[in-house]
Amino acid sequence: MRARRMICLLLLQKSLHEMTELVNVTLENEMDLILAYKKAIRVAERLNLTISTQTTFATAVSEICRGIIEKTDTGVLSIGIMKEEIRYSLAAQISFGEDIVYNSSDEGFLYAQKLLPHLGIRTISGRTAIELKIGLPRSSGLNTAKINILIHFFNEEEPYTPYEEIKRKNSHLSQIAEERDEELRQTKIINEQKTEFISIASHELKTPVTIIKAYAQLALSTSKGQCPPLIQSYLSKIEAQSSKLTFLIQQLLDVSKIESGKFDYRLERVDLDTYLQETLSQIKLSIPNHQLSWELNCPINLKLDKLRIEQVLSNIIGNAAKYSSSESLIELKTYCNEDNHAIIAVSDKGIGISGGNLEKIFEKFFRDAEVIQKYSGLGMGLYISSKIIHGHGGRIWAESIPGKGATFCFSLPAES
Repeated sequence: MRARRMICLLLLQKSLHEMTELVNVTLENEMDLILAYKKAIRVAERLNLTISTQTTFATAVSEICRGIIEKTDTGVLSIGIMKEEIRYSLAAQISFGEDIVYNSSDEGFLYAQKLLPHLGIRTISGRTAIELKIGLPRSSGLNTAKINILIHFFNEEEPYTPYEEIKRKNSHLSQIAEERDEELRQTKIINEQKTEFISIASHELKTPVTIIKAYAQLALSTSKGQCPPLIQSYLSKIEAQSSKLTFLIQQLLDVSKIESGKFDYRLERVDLDTYLQETLSQIKLSIPNHQLSWELNCPINLKLDKLRIEQVLSNIIGNAAKYSSSESLIELKTYCNEDNHAIIAVSDKGIGISGGNLEKIFEKFFRDAEVIQKYSGLGMGLYISSKIIHGHGGRIWAESIPGKGATFCFSLPAES
């Protein structure tokens, strides 16, 4: 008997991978045992086997399944057709985790072996598989075309019971959930790699750009009166563009710090009116082609990072200047709300923002399709600004009438 089992096992190891699956059942509870029996009967019936053969095969399958269900809820039953040379067999494969102890001395295995002569156990890819098979008569006329018809039949067959219908739906939902989890995992990996690349690239670019800018400034200061005006013009353009590139590199560095959770703040106590008066006087110099006015009506103390809030103001006011005509007015107003928050509002008379984009403009790298061709930018300024404001415990939002301008507002909590 032992020798016979070994021979069967070797034969099964050789042929296991050749099975063409028709149906499968996940083995989780006693209800699945009933379903496994019905599926085995149904497949044997479609192969025109006798009723006694159908019952014998289904009983052997259910006996193995019963033993597996008692040990684990990770078992899977697959029933299909196996071809060995020119002969076909009806086969069932029950697989489960390699950590589950199941062997040929188990009661269910011994009983199934009395019913079917071809029975074996093997381990492959971390799963243990028990395989049962019964030879099909040549008179069955089975061939590839008929097997494909059977596959189509069982794929389209309606559930046998309400339980199977629920099981199918749950399986489908689980598959969708697993696919989405995998997509999220891959997206996270890609984002981490992208953030790392941005950080490395920005650091590598920063030094040569700084050197280019320094040499351009040095050349401008030492060549006055010695270089033709055209050369002076070229040097001025080099300095201006290197300054612009330095600003973009710094934005990329800020984005990488935000994404990696290394965006720190140095908070200090300030009088809002005094801070804004000093900061806006400096920002005004950066937009010489526009008028900038401010009205300060919230004389409270705040704790903030001066450089980061200046960065927010520069981004918002710089955008207001970019998207509005030369010499137009940009207004900044402040007031205190009932929650003891300072509200800073910056209004312009520019092209405005369409309603559908008012929420999107604070997303990373977002740029309105209508302005991409006409205005330069990477879509990082408002994203960084929103993160800075949120980091200070405030909120940021925008209001706009397309064609008439936009107002950007942000709040900052008063010092406790």
